[in-house]
Parts: sequence; structure tokens; C-alpha cells
Amino acid sequence: MSVLSPVDTTQADVPLAMAPLGPAQRLYQELLQQPAENLDDARAFLHEQLRQAAALPCDLPGEPADLAAWSRRNAAQVTHQYAAYLEERRNGAGRRYFADRAHALYFLRGVAPTKLVDGAWLHGTLRHWRDTRFTPLVRTFLEELGDGVAAQNHVLLYRRLLASHGCDDLTGLDDAHYLQGATQLALGALAEEFLPEVIGYNLGYEQLPLHLLISAFELDELDIDPYYFQLHVTIDNSATGHAHRAVQAVLDNHPLVADAEDFYRRVSLGYRLNDLGLGSRAVIADFDLERELLEMFERKRGVAGQVHSDYCRIEGRTVNQWLGADEGIASFLSALQRRGWIRRHHDPAESRFWQLVQGERAAMFGVFSLYEQQLLHDWIAGTWERPGTGALSRNGVFRSRHRQPHMPSQERQRPSLQPRENPEQRQLLDELQRLDEARYEARLIELQGPATHWTPAGLLATRLFSELTR
Repeated sequence: MSVLSPVDTTQADVPLAMAPLGPAQRLYQELLQQPAENLDDARAFLHEQLRQAAALPCDLPGEPADLAAWSRRNAAQVTHQYAAYLEERRNGAGRRYFADRAHALYFLRGVAPTKLVDGAWLHGTLRHWRDTRFTPLVRTFLEELGDGVAAQNHVLLYRRLLASHGCDDLTGLDDAHYLQGATQLALGALAEEFLPEVIGYNLGYEQLPLHLLISAFELDELDIDPYYFQLHVTIDNSATGHAHRAVQAVLDNHPLVADAEDFYRRVSLGYRLNDLGLGSRAVIADFDLERELLEMFERKRGVAGQVHSDYCRIEGRTVNQWLGADEGIASFLSALQRRGWIRRHHDPAESRFWQLVQGERAAMFGVFSLYEQQLLHDWIAGTWERPGTGALSRNGVFRSRHRQPHMPSQERQRPSLQPRENPEQRQLLDELQRLDEARYEARLIELQGPATHWTPAGLLATRLFSELTR
């Protein structure tokens, strides 16, 4: 296998949705697979997004010199709001974001196209690592990649999180879910041309948002590993972290002889790109459990309509006849309720249909992913709460088998540059030994692209590059 391949069968893989693709999703996939061949499309896309961003309000201060104080004020406001949220919870308020585990998993899946290219907007800055004005940007990018440590590579962390909860099939996500990811990929591919916009986008993305703190807290309540989100809470701080560096990057690159006013205008436009598409709060607000459940069953119906035996009849129809009926899956679910197969607002274990789904000896074992099972479980449960527990702890009947909320300290340490008996890494080291200095550096940068940096070869390339730039 070539070291260029983004596919590693030992890692959790995330299939992207198939055709028909919307324009943002199409560009997203093109820039992941062949960025150099799709620069014209990326440029046109960015110009359109910047045109839309120009119509949005902007809360940046009028002068770059005021950015540091602005960032600190924002951080103080967020921490104050979070303290108020925690006080509300201590006083008995319910979760603000996630009604149940299905809602939380829907969120993880809905923001996945953005999280799976985390840091991509800064990839194009790597070739300027010797220029100290780029140091804050380069260091931020390398930390997004975990400096080549798998346990801290943000994209790999998120891929594993999705896979551990059965959320790794993104089929059916609307095009709007891909807009932010496409923007990040386009900025990374055209960083030379859109450098002020890259710096502005980075400024906005790296400020600590309230939703990140609340999401981490509520995911942990629902027994969903919050480590990916907790990592961003600490790394994006305004004192020494990415938020601080983002401000420093604006100040360091502010021109002394060119048009400084135009530079800051373009920074402002890049900053506002963060407000386009579906953000985290919009994805959370969009959740409708019954709609999501019905859409899931409709996707299943296309491949399950003729595979059931005819011995079981519900209200005079076989399962195959119900699945082939014009009135849709909602009528079938209603019939299951009328006949007692599904008992809404009760413990799902009391429903015969759930017993067919859950458990290794269940007749439909393996038909539904963990995410799909959670949708069904929470829909059946409805207002039911497990006896002896409050609303805060009704987390469902099964847990992720792969949860690792806190990485062992030895995994966080930067490992030796010697590969861990991985064929891709051995092949890469052999290849690098034959390259001159310029091609060596270019190859490392190439492998730190958004499609490959999380693979064994990309992780090794990142470690080698981190050593080179220190």
C-alpha cells in the first residue's frame, strides 16, 4: 500500500455519503482527494462565501491593537456564562443541549464533516515555518495534529469517537453540514492567495465558545467520551493557547508598508466565515427524534423489503408487505404499537420489538448500528425514566465499549521517531532517506494534508516535521 493512501485498515474509517452530492459536499471530497486539481473550484467557492460573509455583522474591534483585550473579554464572558450554567444545573435544571443520548450522538454525527478536517485551514502555512510571523499559525496546526501523537491527533480522536458509537456513516447529511469543512479545506489549499482570510478565520475558530464547555459537560453525563471537546477547552485558552496565538498571528502579519486597512478588512471577512453553514448550536437545535428515526427506517427499508419471513403477520400483513406499503414506515410503527410490539414511554426492555434488536442473541442482531439502536431506544422510552434515577442519568441501556475518557499519561508523551513496526512508516523512512532537503520537507508537508495526517505515515511525517521546526 502506498504511504500516500488515507486508508488504514487498523484505524476506524469514516465513510462519506454517496451521490447525489451537494456543491459543498462535492468540493469537500474533491479537496480531500485531489486538492491541486480543484483549486479553481475552491477559489470560486471562497469568493462566494466571502461575499456572503460581508453581509454578516462583525464584533471585532476597530483596531488590531485592541484584539488581545477583546479576546480576554470574550473568554471572561464565556467562563462567567458557564459558571451560571453550572449553578443552574446544581439547582436542578435539566440539560440545556441534549435531551437524551440519541440527541447527543446526532450532534456528533452532524458536526463530523467539520471535525474530520480539523485544522485544515492552516495546512498551507507550513511551507513558511521559517518565517517567525507564521510561528503561531504553524504551532497551532501541529498541535491540531497532536504533533504526530495518535492519542492527541484531533481528527483521529474524532474518527474513533464516531466509530465507537456507530456514528461513522454520514450518509444522508444535508449539504449545509459540509459547508464549514469545505471552507476550511479551501482556505488551506489557497493559503497563499487568501492569507488574511486564513488568519481571520483562525482568529474566529480558536476563540473559546460557550457551547464547547456545555457540550463536554453534557456528553460526559450521557456516558459519551468528552475528551475531544475537553482537549479543545484547554488548548484554545486566551492566555497561552490557540486563542492567544490567533491574536498574535494577526498582529505579527499586519503589514507595515502595504495597505494595512485592507489587510484588516480581509481578516474581518475571514473571521465572519465562521458564521456560515451549520454551527454546533444549529445542529443541536435541529434534532427531531421521531424524524431521525423515520429517516433511519426509510433508509433500511430499501434493502430489507423482501428479506423477512412470511410467518409473522401484523394486522393481517407480513413484514415484507408493511415495508413495501406506500404509506411508509410510520404506519408500520403505529401498527407495532397497536399490537403491543412497541410500548412507548415504558422501559424499552418491555417491548418485544426492542428484544429483537438488542442483545447478541436477538433475531435482528447487527441490523442496527449503535447509533440507530440509540435512536430506537430513546424513541420507545419517551418520557420513561429508569426507576431510582433522575433525568440527568437516564443514559440508555448500553454504553460505548471503547470509551477512554482520559488518555494514559504515557500516551501523551511524544514518542521516539522510530516507527512502531508499521509498514507504512518503515516505507516512508526508506523513501525520505533518498530525498534531498527540499523534497524531504515538501514530502512531510504533503503527508500532513487533511486526508493523510491521521494515518501512520502522516503521524510519522508530523513528528518529523515538528522536530524540524523546533
